[in-house]
Order: sequence, then structure tokens, then C-alpha cells
Amino acid sequence: MIPSKTNSLAACVTPVNSTVSAPSPNSMLDVFNANYTRAAQYVHAAPDLLDNIRTCHSMYFMQFPVRIRGEVRIFQAFRAEHSHHRQPTKGGLRFAPHVDLPEVSALAALMTLKCALVDVPFGGAKGGIALAPRDYTEEELERITRRYTTELVRKNFIGPGVDVPAPDMGTGEREMAWIADTYSMLHPNGLNNLACVTGKPVPQGGIRGRREATGRGVLYALREFFLHQDLVKPTGLGGSMVNKRVVVQGLGNVGSHFARLAQDEDYATIVGVGEADGTLHAPDGMDIHEVLAWKEETGSIRDFPGATTLNNPRACLELACDILVPAALENQLTADNAHRVQAPLIVEAANSPTTAEADAILRQRGIVLIPDLYANAGGVTVSYFEWVKNLSHMRFGRMAKRVGIQTQRRMMSGIEALTGETFPSPLSDDMLHGIDELELVNSGLEETMIDAFQEIVSILHQKGTEDLRTAAFVCGLNKVVTAYEQLGIWP
Repeated sequence: MIPSKTNSLAACVTPVNSTVSAPSPNSMLDVFNANYTRAAQYVHAAPDLLDNIRTCHSMYFMQFPVRIRGEVRIFQAFRAEHSHHRQPTKGGLRFAPHVDLPEVSALAALMTLKCALVDVPFGGAKGGIALAPRDYTEEELERITRRYTTELVRKNFIGPGVDVPAPDMGTGEREMAWIADTYSMLHPNGLNNLACVTGKPVPQGGIRGRREATGRGVLYALREFFLHQDLVKPTGLGGSMVNKRVVVQGLGNVGSHFARLAQDEDYATIVGVGEADGTLHAPDGMDIHEVLAWKEETGSIRDFPGATTLNNPRACLELACDILVPAALENQLTADNAHRVQAPLIVEAANSPTTAEADAILRQRGIVLIPDLYANAGGVTVSYFEWVKNLSHMRFGRMAKRVGIQTQRRMMSGIEALTGETFPSPLSDDMLHGIDELELVNSGLEETMIDAFQEIVSILHQKGTEDLRTAAFVCGLNKVVTAYEQLGIWP
């Protein structure tokens, strides 16, 4: 670890951040602890075991220098491994100026319970580098990312069986490819090197469907919610998810994919979107593809034709709609604006978008909230599929596709012989297409989201928990406690 200042570098070093910040009010750690405490009262386990599970087990704060445009800059970076009851640990890597150790610790803890909730055999982890990606060129970001990876390798905080990063805020396939390449250079001839990180480009060991997995998982979560009419009734939203008016805050990877899928599959009408530069409102709906194209062309969502532009980025949270989808930053729904939220149903696509105070206000108002712990678990679910694919060294569906096609062909031939009719071309083409990797991934994701929600609902009814968030925490916590007890981890 390199200190932020040394005598030899003092004249030419620019620290990006100078201190490791303590948790602030309404920090993600505060919110996690409030939710954990509320859930723990429903879990039958020794208090000291529950305290141990709450605690983040390994935290690594590092500072490293990278020469940027002629000067040496010191970057602060972090990696937290919350629980080793399952290995490897798993969690995203974010590039954001506000990232700090309390934040990644809270996110790592959320990952532990999230993985347990959806039966993914990982412990939770999270990492970050305190920087704003827009301030650096691609070449500079690559050097920073590769140096960060080197630091992780040096302290054994990364590896296929140790700790496996993934994309998060400010990072994507490009950064994951740099991490995988750096790890491989430092571990020549490693058979399973590609499994050291997930969210990679498909040609470099990634898996089809990972990019949109979190957004698709949010859609599956909503779809499953609407199959439980006892839960839907308090919202006043009858029927299915079809024809619901939706507002999405944040058009990053998660929000944009959710909005696109919800529109393209005829589930919802997008009536509002929010970004850092403002809010768009169109009560009769807007085409999300056109919005995304406008943003790509102009660099902003502002002044999109056919919608009203509001200056306040958080105004989207208070628009009239059926479903509100916060898919941006943490702490967006607070005690200041929770009273003005008009949506009867909120699904948390972002991590910890609701403060503890806002959560209490929303529950008191009767607003139903599908929690982040469950709703955005699609990313880690498909990351698990990618990790398994890397370890097996085989593309999903490769062995079974032709067998499936031959079975379908025999069935079609038998039906045609019995009926004397020929299958219409579009139907026969679809039946003889076979199951490919993307279809298997989406099928596995859908099944995971359905099973997890049914377990949450079961806990909700059996334990009489206050809400879906508490039930989700209890469900995940029960599984972690069981793992500790069965594996003999706890003395």
C-alpha cells in the first residue's frame, strides 16, 4: 500500500481523494443495518451468530499511483469481502467519485444476502475506485483498472475460487476484459483464469444475456409480483403488469434495458424518465428507443420531442404513474420526498435507493415496495451462469441443441402423419430452431426470480413480516445461518 504523500513524490502527486470517509447519515451502511435489524428478530439464531453475519469479514483499502498527463495521481480504491461462508465471494466493481469503504462494505453485505436469496453459491463482495470515469480517457482508465487488478492479485483479493468482480456503476464489459487479461498475465497457464471476473464481452469468455440480465430480472420480478393478487390489491393496480404506466429513474445499463424490455414486450408504457440532467414527462407515453437514440445523439435527455423537460433530476420520483423504478443511485427516496411519491408500487432496480426514513414513510402510506435485495438479483444470477461456463469450458446448449431439434422433428412428423396436415412455416421454423445459450440463460434467470419470489411470499405469510423487504432479508439470512450451522463454520 502506498501512502498518499511521500517526500519523493510530494511535488508531483495529485491525490484523487485524501481520506477514507466515515459513514454519513443515511449511508448505505446505515440503511443496511436498519433493514438487517428489523429482519433479525424473525430469525431463530444465536445473537452472536447474527452479529457475526452482519459484520464485513475482510476489507482492503489501497492507494496506488498512476501517471496521468504528466503527473502522478494517487487513487483510492477498495475491496470488501463480507462473508466467506460460500466461496468465492462475488460482487461488482464501481467507478464513482463518492465510493468509499463504508459504501462497498454495505454493498458487499447486501450481496451476501442477495446471493443466498436466489440460491447462488457465493459469499458477498464489492469493490470500487474513487474516480469519475468521464474525467479520464479510455487509455487512462485501462491503466488505472489494470493497476487496481494488480493490487487485488497482490493481496489475494481476486481469483476464480477467491473473489470474482463484475460490472457495477461506471464499469462494464470493457473494464471486465481488462481485469481478466491482467489476471491472466499474472497467472500464466492458469486453466480457469477467465472465471476470475464476470460480465466480460462474449468473445472473451462472457455469456449471452449478461448485459441486460439485471434489467430483465427486474421485469421478471414485476411479472411475478402481479401473479399474487393478495399483494397487488393494496396497490389498487388490478390485473397483470400489462398497460401499466411506468417511470424509470436512470437510463444506465439497468434502467435502459428494463425500459426497453418492458416496452418491447408490451408490458408497460413509459411515461417518465429521469437522468442527472433532468426529467422527461410524457403522460401519454414515449418511445424509449427514441429517447435512448436522442440521448446518444445529443448527450442528454433534455428537450426530447414529445415530452416535457423538467430541470429537477429527482422530479421523476414524484410523477403520477403506476410503477416507479429507481434504477440510478442510492438514497434517492428520502424523508424529504417520500410524502410526494404518487406511485402505489415501487421496484428497486438500483442498490439501496430508499433511505430507512423514506422506507418507513412509504410503508405507512401503504405504498408497496419490491426490494433491491430481490429485484436486481438478475445480474449476479447470470454472472453465476457465466462463472460456471468459464469453469466448464463449454458453451451452454452445445451438446443438447441438436438432440432437441431431432426430437422436435420426430414429434412434428408424427403429428403430420396422424393429421395429414403440414405445420405452417413460421411455427415449424420456430420449433426447429433449437435452444441456444441466450434462451437457456433467460430461462434460468426467469426460474430463479420466480422461485425466489415465492420463497419471499412464503416467509411474508409464515412470519408475518411487515413488508416484502423484511421478508426478503429474512429469507436470505435464514439461508446464511443454515450454511454456517451445516458447514460447522460457527463454533
